[in-house]
Amino acid sequence: MIRVTALRCGYGHAGGWREALHGVDLRLARGEMVGLLGPNGSGKTTLLSALAGLVPVKAGGIEVGGADISRLSPRQRALRVSCVPQRAEVAPGFSVRELVLMGRFAHTGLLSGYGPEDHAAAEAALGDVHALDLAERQAAELSGGELQRVLLARALAQGRELLLLDEAASALDMARRVEAYDLLAALHESGSTILSAMHDLNLAALYCPRLVFLKRGRIALDGPTTEIFTESNLKDIYETDIRVAAHPVTGAPQALLVPGARAAALG
Repeated sequence: MIRVTALRCGYGHAGGWREALHGVDLRLARGEMVGLLGPNGSGKTTLLSALAGLVPVKAGGIEVGGADISRLSPRQRALRVSCVPQRAEVAPGFSVRELVLMGRFAHTGLLSGYGPEDHAAAEAALGDVHALDLAERQAAELSGGELQRVLLARALAQGRELLLLDEAASALDMARRVEAYDLLAALHESGSTILSAMHDLNLAALYCPRLVFLKRGRIALDGPTTEIFTESNLKDIYETDIRVAAHPVTGAPQALLVPGARAAALG
């Protein structure tokens, strides 16, 4: 489903070019649910943006569903990839329902408006994220957590085959976080391919069968959660003391931070 080969990309700025990813290789099979983890600045958002065709590629290549992402038009990319950004600016004047319907734009003709199928997809997506009660609210007036649920609904209305999520649950409270990832797990079971950038190690270990860790723009670890979610690996990635214990209900590995460990390490 996703094939990334020797990917190098980054950003231009006043001082020239800053490379953020240094020769990344990654493969995701159709129907996988993968957690993308790593410290701040490790390249998670850049990788997702590159997969969506939003960051120029300096070297290497990206294929999604067998197609070179750089050769696809924005509309063709939107029909293949649905994204939930880490942060989004919402222009005033749009209701929640209108914002979610925007996810259907790639499915409409250039001159045609939204049809019954588009409205049904938007309603279904709002129902999936438990946001039907927000449908008539102004999107710009929502709380951060409410808006994040609506952005997830927009992505679901756009398409469910491939979802790229950038901290999609970061603004949600604990209950809503579990709700959101229960939904993603159900989508995964029904065949969706999901790559989710996350900071919450424990949430990732609970829901993602496979984890990919980035560090300083390179893949540091990639494998089954049960094999690579270990104390030694997490200590190396995050450079602090982390203990791992089994979840009391599911048995999934969970990370336990040690207070003061980072300060002690720095001396």
